[in-house]
Amino acid sequence: MNRVSTADQLYRQVRYQNTIFWRTPIAAFFTIVFPLMFLFVFTLVFGNDEIAGLGVTTAQFYAPALAVFGAVSATYTNLSVSTAIARDEGILKRVRGTPLRPWIYIAGRIGSGAYLAVISAGLMLAIGVLVYGLEVYLQAVPALVVTFLVGIGCFAALGMLLAALVPTGDTAPAVANATLLPLAFISDIFIPAGDNAPAWLDTVARIFPLKHFAVAFQDGFNPVFAESPWIDQFNWTSLAVMAVWGVGAAVLAARYFRWEPQAKTTRTRGRRRRSEEVTAT
Repeated sequence: MNRVSTADQLYRQVRYQNTIFWRTPIAAFFTIVFPLMFLFVFTLVFGNDEIAGLGVTTAQFYAPALAVFGAVSATYTNLSVSTAIARDEGILKRVRGTPLRPWIYIAGRIGSGAYLAVISAGLMLAIGVLVYGLEVYLQAVPALVVTFLVGIGCFAALGMLLAALVPTGDTAPAVANATLLPLAFISDIFIPAGDNAPAWLDTVARIFPLKHFAVAFQDGFNPVFAESPWIDQFNWTSLAVMAVWGVGAAVLAARYFRWEPQAKTTRTRGRRRRSEEVTAT
């Protein structure tokens, strides 16, 4: 009997989670298509001229910013919501009762989120290059890759932490969006920070990792930063902040993660199913 290797098990879990994702049209829409819609709208409304005070065009600013937003949606939002729902439906409990090692199942979920983040960000940047003339600087690619990997690792950990803390899967989408969208507006995602913005707003934004992810990634598409020596293209402060948030979230997620749904949730779903069965008969 051939024993399946750990790498093969992990690959199968990532592929399985990807299959589930693509079979959920609403999840695919908000993760892949929704950020692209913002790029189309912003370039249509503002044109693709140079943004005053930034020295870059609309697409040069928004394509990397929305690539970050898509990557965060694929990891933080998608992971937290899908994992919490899977727990409520008893999937996590059943998985833990199988010979599959739990960490492989969780790693498969995270790997799928990272894969989708690459797809979302890659599609955004490709359309930016082909349609809007987004300029990519080869000397900035190493810094972009490192920033992207640290960023999606950070938000994948935060997504698993949110899945561990929310009481039910029904509350996960509301909590994920309530914590992500307000920060996106003050983190150079939807609106570039203006000179008239209060200083405390920027200070608040820099406490959280989204601002650091966005700014560090956008720097790689700014000619002022991208043409500097390669060692200076790494935003070490932003990388450190994201790493601290990611490690802290991973530790807390491992501490508080639950494989079984709350008893009240299980009973409520059970009563709902029985009620539906009675109605059907």
